[in-house]
Amino acid sequence: MSGGWQGSDRKARLPSGWAKIRARILERDPVCMICHVRPSTHCDHIAAKTDDHSDAGLQGVCGPCHDQKSAREGAAAAKAKGRPTRTKPPEQHPGLKG
Repeated sequence: MSGGWQGSDRKARLPSGWAKIRARILERDPVCMICHVRPSTHCDHIAAKTDDHSDAGLQGVCGPCHDQKSAREGAAAAKAKGRPTRTKPPEQHPGLKG
């Protein structure tokens, strides 16, 4: 597992038979279900932030599509939590401070 799991409890929430489930999904979906071009290398939960480990809740996806989907889901979750952004508010010009 890559650094993407850092700070996540997702791995701990996977069922004990995850390796078999993952293998079954990748066999069922040999080509990425998002781009339909590259081979599937990741077993992805279709709905974000769910623990639906049923075959209907999982899909095989390629690494680039998985990374993009995870980034979008993470950004949406951060926005929903109202986390501060990295940009600073504009500062008033020093000559206008009074």
